[in-house]
Amino acid sequence: MTAVWQTTRFAIDLARPQVMGIVNVTPDSFSDGGAHASTHAALLHCEQLIEEGADILDIGGESTRPGSPAVPLEEELARVVPVVREALRLRVPVSVDTYKPEVMHAVLELGADIINDIWALRRPGALEVVCAHPACGVCLMHMHRDPQTMQVAPMSGDVVPAVREFLELQVTALTNRGVRPERIVLDPGVGFGKTVRQNFALLARQAELLGSGLPLLAGWSRKSSLGAVTGIEAAGERMVPSVAAAVLAVDKGAAIVRVHDVRETVAALAVWQAMNRERHREETRQ
Repeated sequence: MTAVWQTTRFAIDLARPQVMGIVNVTPDSFSDGGAHASTHAALLHCEQLIEEGADILDIGGESTRPGSPAVPLEEELARVVPVVREALRLRVPVSVDTYKPEVMHAVLELGADIINDIWALRRPGALEVVCAHPACGVCLMHMHRDPQTMQVAPMSGDVVPAVREFLELQVTALTNRGVRPERIVLDPGVGFGKTVRQNFALLARQAELLGSGLPLLAGWSRKSSLGAVTGIEAAGERMVPSVAAAVLAVDKGAAIVRVHDVRETVAALAVWQAMNRERHREETRQ
C-alpha cells in the first residue's frame, strides 16, 4: 500500500492511522448541523480538533445526509472559502468536502491540500480541476445515486465488487490524465446508497478493496447503520459505536478515519497501536 498521501503542502505519513476531523460549516448536517455554521465557530472547532489530535481537517459547506437538498454554488463558496483561508494557517492538511468544480478551483487557489469528493469527480469539470493541479490530494468516494435518492432506492446484491470496480474506474480516469497514484485515496462510501447489511459487508470484507494498493479512508462516524445495530437513535449519541467502527476499519487496513469524535478516536487508536506493537514483537521473536 502507498505509504504516503501526497497533497498540496504535505506528504502525509500513512505508516500510522490518520484521523481526519470533520468541520461542517452547515446549518443542517445530520449530527451537528448549525454547531459550527459561522466562520468564527468553525475556526474554533478546527483549533479544538487539532488540540484533540486531528491529523487532517475536512471542511464542508453542504450537507450530504440522505434527502438533503443541494446548496447553491454562491452559498457554499460563502460558507467554505473564509474558513479554508484561515484554516490553512493552522499547519495541518486541509481537506475540502465538495463536489462542485467551482468550489474545488476556489479552495485550491487558496492552497487547500485535498479535495474530498462524494461524486468521485464525476460532475462536469471536476476531473479537469483536480488534474490541472500539480499536487493536491484527492479522495474518491463511491455513492449510489445522489444524496436526495440514495437511501430511497439503495443498491442491491453484493456491493463489495461493485464498489471496488467503480473506484478502480475512477482511479484509471485520474491516472490516465497524469495524476500520480500517491495523490489518491479511496472511500467505499458507507451510508451512501447502501443498506445496513451492505455497509457492514464493506467493513467485514474491507480487504477486498485494498487490492489496488491505494489507501482507504473509512467514514463510519455517527452513521445511521451504527444506530440500527445499537438502537441509538440520536446521531450525536453514537460516539462509542463510531469509535469502535473506526478501530475495526483501521484493523482491517484503513489508513484514514473521518470522524466527529477526534479525542476519543485518537485514544482508542493508541490502544490499538500498543497492541499491534506487542503483536509484532511476538511475531519477530518466533
